[in-house]
Amino acid sequence: MKNPIQLTINVVLALLVAGLYFLHFNQKPVAPAIATDKSTAVVASPELNTADTTAATTEAAAPVAETSAPAAATAASSEGKIAYVESSKMLDGYQGMKDARKSFEAKARGWESQNQKLIANFRTAVENYQKQAQGMTAEQRAATEQKLQAQQQESGQAQQRIQAQAQEEEAKLTQTVLESVNKKVEAYGKAHGYKLILIAAPSGTIAYGQKDLDITAPVLAYLNAEYRRK
Repeated sequence: MKNPIQLTINVVLALLVAGLYFLHFNQKPVAPAIATDKSTAVVASPELNTADTTAATTEAAAPVAETSAPAAATAASSEGKIAYVESSKMLDGYQGMKDARKSFEAKARGWESQNQKLIANFRTAVENYQKQAQGMTAEQRAATEQKLQAQQQESGQAQQRIQAQAQEEEAKLTQTVLESVNKKVEAYGKAHGYKLILIAAPSGTIAYGQKDLDITAPVLAYLNAEYRRK
């Protein structure tokens, strides 16, 4: 019958091999919450002047009627526009996001390599113990098994540190890109007279929008043009 502790170590090895191989990064960007606190007031709606009703005469009413139509048209054109962008298309096509993902993937390969080394080192230690266990005394087996348990614990802690580092780097990367996108979309809205630019996200922020209000393509072209200017 096999040593119960040896069987335990075999189970620990199997769990560690499965657990350490954890790197699975979601490359789908989170839809950005583009700030609207500033862009909502990009174009102020001018107040329309009202006619003075206290001194209205037949002669004075004529010029007012002649000028009211052009004034109303001018005011309407100055009220600003409302549109939306599709976040997934915008971020997937944004070169800044593509470059950021490549940088993150390079780091991810390094983290995965570290995990593979942890797996290989622990597997080698267990295999060596299994080969030498029959020739060991009870005290030697107990000491070796204690070392293996300590190594397993250290490997698990190292895994947690690597995972925390990966999550921190991913969050930092995403935040940096989204802040840049927010500023550029705000600048685009101001330059093109938009009163409000909404985000259409898979989560259902906008249930329906007319296609002529979708400005994803021109906004994306603007983002990439500004990115290349750096």
